[in-house]
Amino acid sequence: MTLATLSDVLKPAMKNGYAVGGLVCLGWEDARAYVAAAEAEGAPVILQAGPGCRAHTPLPVLGAMFRNLAENARVPVVAHLDHGYTIEECRTAIESGFTSVMFDGSRLSLSENIDMTSGIVEMAKRSGVSSEGEIGFVGYSNGEQSLGTDPQEAAQFARQTKVDAMAISVGNVHLQQNHDADLDRERIAAIQSVTDVPLVIHGGSGVPPKIRAQLAHNTAICKFNIGTQLRMAFGQALRDSLAIDVEQFDRVEILKATEPLMTEAARAIIRSMALPQV
Repeated sequence: MTLATLSDVLKPAMKNGYAVGGLVCLGWEDARAYVAAAEAEGAPVILQAGPGCRAHTPLPVLGAMFRNLAENARVPVVAHLDHGYTIEECRTAIESGFTSVMFDGSRLSLSENIDMTSGIVEMAKRSGVSSEGEIGFVGYSNGEQSLGTDPQEAAQFARQTKVDAMAISVGNVHLQQNHDADLDRERIAAIQSVTDVPLVIHGGSGVPPKIRAQLAHNTAICKFNIGTQLRMAFGQALRDSLAIDVEQFDRVEILKATEPLMTEAARAIIRSMALPQV
């Protein structure tokens, strides 16, 4: 059994200068492809259930799916709730077998964010589950604008909440389709100078692969969330598979055909974070 918590995989990453992929899942086929990719690269992987995934599939189903994949994998696999917005949602994830929960209070005031996140951290720890919080709102491509993380607020947030990982806003945005995010190296340095918590970049699809590797080697960033890049790969794989056999109508066969390309896409992402063999 290789089911792991977020702390299990991020502590070694931070110590040894690499990052772990938080790969956003939307179904069985892509989750299975991500685990296959991690095994091929000899790397840990974080399977993430975001709001879009949860709107389609209930948390108890996702928890059982992630745990099944983890228990049969040869590498550490984390079952992670991404962008939980309520205490109840985080509680349901824990009860459903998730080993890590992320509470997103970045739209709240600093004091409200600290209070809410602290309560969820305590709840998670009682069940042996890791926690991630967010300080500084990370915006969306062609949508809400990011609000950069204030280093002193980050220090206070990390100290008072005792999160296992902290997502920060340093020029990264969600749903970015091109690799042209301009991250603020000075802000990253300022944040890591006042806290020793592993740092997380949401919207990692927009960060150029070479920059991911550099940041993994040289900063406290040891988790990149990747969703858009993988969804784009799935869309292309699906179109390609349908073009090959235009008469195919079996849902299982259609989706199975996307797995090899999804596995290769995930392997490339994992390699971009300069992961060593585990």
